[in-house]
Amino acid sequence: MSDRSISLPAATATILLAGGKGTRLHELTARESKPAVFFAGRNRIVDFAMANVVRSGLDRLLVATQFAPATLHRHLPAQWGRHFPAGGLILRDGRGYYDGTADAVRRNWLQIQAWGAEQVLVLAADHIYEMDYAALIAAHRRSGAAVTIAADVVPRAQASGFGVMRTDEAGRILDFLEKPAAPPSMPGQPDQALVSMGVYVLSAAWLRERLFGDAARAADFGHDLIPMAVARGEAGSYRLPPAASGQVYWRDVGTLDALRRAHLDFLAGAPARLPHPAPAAEWSLGRGSLAMPGAHVPASARLSAAIVAPGAHVPHGLVVGEDPDEDARWFRRDGETVLVTPEMLQRRDACRARLHPLPRNVA
Repeated sequence: MSDRSISLPAATATILLAGGKGTRLHELTARESKPAVFFAGRNRIVDFAMANVVRSGLDRLLVATQFAPATLHRHLPAQWGRHFPAGGLILRDGRGYYDGTADAVRRNWLQIQAWGAEQVLVLAADHIYEMDYAALIAAHRRSGAAVTIAADVVPRAQASGFGVMRTDEAGRILDFLEKPAAPPSMPGQPDQALVSMGVYVLSAAWLRERLFGDAARAADFGHDLIPMAVARGEAGSYRLPPAASGQVYWRDVGTLDALRRAHLDFLAGAPARLPHPAPAAEWSLGRGSLAMPGAHVPASARLSAAIVAPGAHVPHGLVVGEDPDEDARWFRRDGETVLVTPEMLQRRDACRARLHPLPRNVA
C-alpha cells in the first residue's frame, strides 16, 4: 500500500537495474548478485528499492537482472508480486545480453512503449535507503527537465566511487563527472560532494531519441547519457529528503566494511524503514558483528567487527577481530571488517587437523 499524498501520473514505467555482480563484496557475491545479498535478517538489499516502489504507488515495474539472477527471479515475485496487478511486475534475464545500464533499458524498450510511459524511472537495486519516488517524479515534471537525477551528499573522500555533480541554485546540473579520481567539492563545503544516487527520471520521448538516435551506441547512463543531458543543459537534480525517521539516509553498501557499518546504523533506531522488520537480535552478535541467515554462532565464540556469511557454523571458542595476523591466515579482511564463510572455516579446520592430528587408538 502507498502512504503518499502526491498524485502520481499513471504513465510512469519503472526499470529496476538488478544485475550487479558486486565484486567488492568478495565471497558474499561469488554465487549471488549484489542486490540479493541479505541485510538485517532476511531482508535483501533489493528489498529497499522494492519497498520504495510499492509505497510510491508505482505499479509498472520491469526488473532487469544479469549476474546470478536465480535468487531474484524466485524472491521478487514471491515477496512482492502481490503488490502489482497482472503484468505489472516483469523480470528479464539479461545474462550475456546487456552491455550496460542504458543498453538494458534499450533492449526492454518495447515493454516501456507498451505501457504507454510518458516518463521512465530508472533505479539501482543495490542501495540502502528510503525514498518517495512519487515526489521525485512530481518534481521532475514541474521542472520541465529532460532528466532529473536524485542526489545525496557524501564526504568528498568517498565520492570517487560515484557520479559527482555541480549544480546552480535552481538545481540545474552544470557539471557531471562519473567516478572522478579528484571529486569536486560543494560550494562552501570543501569536505562534501554532491553525488548521484543512481536514481533517474527521464522523459520517455527524450530517452527514446537518445537510445535509438544520436546515442544509439551508448551503453551506460553514468558514462554516456547523463553527461550528454548535462552538456545540453537538460539535466536537473533532486536532493534526497528526510525519510520517515527524520534522517536523510542513503548508503552504497559496495564493500564489506560499508555493508557491516550500514547494519550498525540500524541498531540504535532505523534511519530508514526496513522492508521486512526484523529484531536486531536476529542478526546482531554484538561487538560490531552480524550473522546472516543460516549462520550459527555459539555463545562461546568472541567475534569483533565480523560478518558471518550464510551457512557458516562457527566453532566453539573461535576468536575473530582481535589479532589481524591470525584473522588474515583464515579469513578475509576489508578495512576493519572480517568476513567468515563456510569455505574459510572448512579450510581452517582442515589445516588445523593436519597440524594437530588426533592420536590413534593404541591396540
